[in-house]
Amino acid sequence: MSLTSYISSSANTKLPGTMHKNPHLTILLFLGDILGLFICLEIALWLRLGQPLNKFDPLIYSFVLLVLLGLYLADAYHLDTQLAGLRTPSRILISNIGVSILTSTLIYLSGAWRNHILVGRGILLPSIAMFTIWAIISRLLAVTWVRSRTQQSRLLMLGTGESAIKFAKHLLEQNLLGKLVVLAETSQDTTDLIDANINLNCVGCLNSLHTWSLESWSAVIVATQIEFSKPQMQGLMQMRLRGIPIYSLPDFYETLWYKLPSSLLQDKWLAFSAGFHLMPGYLNMKLKRFADLIFAGILLVPLSPLMLLVAFVIKLDSPGPVFYSQLRSGLYGKEFRVYKFRSMYQDAEKRGAQWANKHDPRVTRVGRWLRLLRIDELPQIWNVLCGEMSLIGPRPERPEFDVKLKEVIPYYEVRYLVKPGITGWAQVMYPYGASVEDAYEKLAYDLYYIKNYSLWLDLAIAFKTIRVVLLGKGR
Repeated sequence: MSLTSYISSSANTKLPGTMHKNPHLTILLFLGDILGLFICLEIALWLRLGQPLNKFDPLIYSFVLLVLLGLYLADAYHLDTQLAGLRTPSRILISNIGVSILTSTLIYLSGAWRNHILVGRGILLPSIAMFTIWAIISRLLAVTWVRSRTQQSRLLMLGTGESAIKFAKHLLEQNLLGKLVVLAETSQDTTDLIDANINLNCVGCLNSLHTWSLESWSAVIVATQIEFSKPQMQGLMQMRLRGIPIYSLPDFYETLWYKLPSSLLQDKWLAFSAGFHLMPGYLNMKLKRFADLIFAGILLVPLSPLMLLVAFVIKLDSPGPVFYSQLRSGLYGKEFRVYKFRSMYQDAEKRGAQWANKHDPRVTRVGRWLRLLRIDELPQIWNVLCGEMSLIGPRPERPEFDVKLKEVIPYYEVRYLVKPGITGWAQVMYPYGASVEDAYEKLAYDLYYIKNYSLWLDLAIAFKTIRVVLLGKGR
């Protein structure tokens, strides 16, 4: 069997520690929070009234759901992220304070405090106070465990080059591993790697691969196209058979950061790589279209009053039409007209097409809020119903920008093998940006989405979009 086959078979292997954003840890934290909420409610009720908790009380489940929703919106299940500079314990505290205020307000307005034992006897607020301590401690223990695993991680990277050096720098900046050893193809490559000023644990040559292969590694990364000798190939095969995963650089990016930088891809890799099941003729595309019609129709019902209100406010704020339309590139690059609520002044593009900036002076006062909450995109539900767009997919780009991006970004056209979407993986994973460099990064996430499409990924994007909208992280 060739090394390519071994690399392909390793692509879905999970990495230890924070080298891979472990979904199992997220699930454990979520289940632990559910258990903690019920325990805290039980303790509070026993201390206050000496009674057991009624597990069939619907109010309990409503309260638990509200607390969990608050933690999700505060991104409390991702230990390696910050939100507005706040780490996880701070976000948990703020989230639970917000839930307490909301719960108290709902209790007072509904009058439930008069006739419900959990509400009228001061049970819920002490419970959430105890749960806050539970949630913070569980995260601190999880972080300690992850860091201990991380310090034991050992990576062996084979080959150098511009992409490999960039990858090594980024990996070390993230502080994700305990040890990184790089074996260059030649002594000159070793010198270049040292000159790149990367804080590596060790740099050597591929001719010493046999010695290094006898050690234990978390993973092996083949960073460049290397012609391995027969003994080297046998050594790699023995490592693979010992359970050490072997990755190509694109596979490692896909596993670790959920993206596929197009500069690393090659025709051969794309041809033989697994995935890409959203192409024409596949059942997934037909099911996705069916889901788009159902959910777009459902969304129109609650969103119609909001869109009428937005139209009224736009008219009051500045002169001009309520809606704004642009030509965008759709499926297979075919142009179509996309509709949005107008968020800029009427003559915003009298100088031609321009990138939209974060603090764009062309944006109106109301338009800033529409963009922040992504309400300006709601009219595109019509594009979804017409079959020009999907609810979820790569964002459609303007044809004027496409010409430039195709010239400088490899495999840019791949994003148009699927229908563009109102929201997408790039929009929930990458911060606001409007430049060629940002387009390159967003394409990396779009390629990941196209390759790994599934109903579960669409659901994840939908939930992440809700968080982005509610936290005002749109553009």
